[in-house]
Amino acid sequence: MTDDVVVQLGQDALKTLAMVAAPMLLSTLIIGLIISIFQALTQINENTLTFVPKMIVIGIVLIIAGPWMLDTLSVYTVHLFENISTIVRGP
Repeated sequence: MTDDVVVQLGQDALKTLAMVAAPMLLSTLIIGLIISIFQALTQINENTLTFVPKMIVIGIVLIIAGPWMLDTLSVYTVHLFENISTIVRGP
């Protein structure tokens, strides 16, 4: 296994990880920003005010994007296992 193969495997893993994590992270970021603006305007400092909506949004995102996320991970894993003999032997 050459250095190029290891770097390519790492890049593919990070790309897949970013694609799978992005829907949850972005939705949580947007909800957190909206609630922070609301707290700044109303001067309400309650920690549970940010926690509960974020958990609800993460649940909704998992329900909506969960099948796509699972499919993306399974395609990556199947591709990795199908090519493992080629990857290990190298050129």
